[in-house]
Amino acid sequence: AIRDIAARAAEGVVPTRRAAARLSDAALIERLTVVRGVGRRTVEMMLMGTLGRLDILPVVDFGVREGYRVLNGLDAQPKPRDLAAIGEMWAPYRSVASWYLWRAADLAKVKV
Repeated sequence: AIRDIAARAAEGVVPTRRAAARLSDAALIERLTVVRGVGRRTVEMMLMGTLGRLDILPVVDFGVREGYRVLNGLDAQPKPRDLAAIGEMWAPYRSVASWYLWRAADLAKVKV
């Protein structure tokens, strides 16, 4: 994966941080997921963490789905496509919703 990242960077597929900041979320996801070992969730974490994007909802993330399950008293986690539809109402702050969902999942693991 490291060699592929280096090769893709040399080809111009992997942008610099400055160039990445100017690209849309969708453009970065499309460009970076061609790198071996880099999936959509990996790019979404970079968008949220490194680039500070506020409208990312990583619907395949276990913690996000578990947090939603816990907060809504569901027996099973929502399917990613269902959570994506639900998350539309949180735009343009879906990253903030993600942080709260992760926290809910973490707190559910703690026995008081």
